[in-house]
Amino acid sequence: MSFIVKALPEVRLYLSDLIRILYEKEYFSFEDNAIEYVTDLVSRIEKDLPFKVKKPAPESFLRYGENLYYSSFRKNRETIWYVFFTVHYDEENDTEIYLIRYISNNHVIAQYLFL
Repeated sequence: MSFIVKALPEVRLYLSDLIRILYEKEYFSFEDNAIEYVTDLVSRIEKDLPFKVKKPAPESFLRYGENLYYSSFRKNRETIWYVFFTVHYDEENDTEIYLIRYISNNHVIAQYLFL
């Protein structure tokens, strides 16, 4: 079986905007560092998501899709990214497709995960 990780257009747009946000809010002194941070995050998600522990998403996130799961990706001591996704199986190609529907971090959504 093979795996494919895809993201909705709005998730890709958010990740693209994240570079600008991280730089403008001075989380990184150089834009290249912000690009590297987001590029590394995306790379880890694409590589590791099919093998991570997946948990059913809390009700407050079900607006992003039915049968929604989430997995976490720790980037540093302070920040954990949460990736919300659905899993679809393509029988013809024997492939699991992970469709990312939403992404955020503990600074924004932790209070909704741990009610």
